[in-house]
Amino acid sequence: MQKIIVGVEGMMCGHCEAHVNDAVRNAFKVKKVTSSHGDKQTVIITEEELSDEQITNVISETGYTVTGITREPYEKKGLFR
Repeated sequence: MQKIIVGVEGMMCGHCEAHVNDAVRNAFKVKKVTSSHGDKQTVIITEEELSDEQITNVISETGYTVTGITREPYEKKGLFR
């Protein structure tokens, strides 16, 4: 599983965050997606391999600008860890 952190410019409120989250959920099979207009980022947790181009296209179609994409392994933290 991987964690994909996408820098996103243009989100101004919770509705913007929801718009980006819905677009990502509708385009890809993801475990979790969260956006923060304050942090200017969207975090995607997925088992699927998603290309930077695919992610950029989906978010750009919502009217926001992708400023960068980073990836890191994701481990679900258990109750006792």
